[in-house]
Amino acid sequence: MDLASFIGIALACIMVAGGIVAGGDAGAFINLPSLLIVVGGALGGTILSNPWKRVLSLGQILKKAFFSESPELISIVQTMVSFAEKARREGLLSLEDDAEQLDDPFMRKSIQLVVDGTDPELVKSILDTEIGLLEERHAGNKFMFDTFAELAPAFGMLGTLIGLIQMLGNLDDPDALGPGMAVALITTFYGSLMANIFGIPIARKLTVRTQEEVMTREMVVEGILAIQAGENPRLVEERLKVFLPPKFRKAFEDKEESQ
Repeated sequence: MDLASFIGIALACIMVAGGIVAGGDAGAFINLPSLLIVVGGALGGTILSNPWKRVLSLGQILKKAFFSESPELISIVQTMVSFAEKARREGLLSLEDDAEQLDDPFMRKSIQLVVDGTDPELVKSILDTEIGLLEERHAGNKFMFDTFAELAPAFGMLGTLIGLIQMLGNLDDPDALGPGMAVALITTFYGSLMANIFGIPIARKLTVRTQEEVMTREMVVEGILAIQAGENPRLVEERLKVFLPPKFRKAFEDKEESQ
């Protein structure tokens, strides 16, 4: 579970709700027709803008935003270095059994390509293509939330216009103008709230997830090509440590010294 996602959305909701309650009548911010216009309109427009197969995967996409953990970079470095040591001692074919036991499909495929004797340039081309396709898929998933964040304020304004039209139809009743104007503005509030608490933050979290996954796969490509070239395990380690943030790099070095 990604605590940052849960804490962030909970904090935003609590602070907005707290400000509303502290400011006076919280009931004035509850209006079902306005909510239907904003949520229904934005959802409808988002579904229209995306293929149905992607829409059906919404649950999995949200799961990635709220429940995915950051990759264990140190563990990846250790695994690749151990493979380099084994390949140096016993040859590349000795990695075949280890590849089958890996949980990461990308790493398993990378090692299998090397074990099969694939040309290094072809290995890099295949793996780079797979990384590029991953980025495209993730960009499509992010597009759903970008679309929702764009449409929610627009439907908020649309709801405001609907409310104003209805209010102007009651100009003969001055007492109804104030409440009517308040209701009309609530839809704008709902639109902005949905975009800034839900749509935009989740789209950006998905961008972070993509960056993490791409960097992890680039680490694997760098390591597997070094292993295939028969480089010294120490050099493989130094190549991969470049991908680690300074704090992780120090933790890795401390762990190595303690062994």
